[in-house]
Amino acid sequence: MIIRKAIVQDVPQVAEMVGELLAEIMNAIGVQAFNFDLSKTVNRLIDFINQEKYFVFVACDGASPVGFIALYESYALYAEGSFGTIPELYVRPMYRSKQVGFQLLSQAKSFGQSRNWTRLEVTTPPLPQFDKTLAFYEREDFSISGGRKLKVSL
Repeated sequence: MIIRKAIVQDVPQVAEMVGELLAEIMNAIGVQAFNFDLSKTVNRLIDFINQEKYFVFVACDGASPVGFIALYESYALYAEGSFGTIPELYVRPMYRSKQVGFQLLSQAKSFGQSRNWTRLEVTTPPLPQFDKTLAFYEREDFSISGGRKLKVSL
């Protein structure tokens, strides 16, 4: 398994996996929680990568992408400076339980250290449907910091 920083040529495959992730979440919770458009996601991701607003690492089995992790930099007083947020982490089902998620998360931690981030934060998909996801993060030394993720459309 090779973990590498995504480049613009990886965008179509990463965007496809974003669609798979969102579909999996919506199927599990039975709610149309996301609006996914592949071409808009491709364009948005190209823009994010080119502007270095978004950092993506891809896991490849040979030439085939099998997972990815996305990160962005945030700032907060409570976090004592800059920190990273993981908005998406996805591993295709046939590669789960094969350490791919662990490798992607390890790459994210190393990247965060290189940028002097004080922490990494992540919001899990809804529980209890994604208890395994929560358990994965807890095994990787993440701890619950309280609250729930809320949104309002603008």
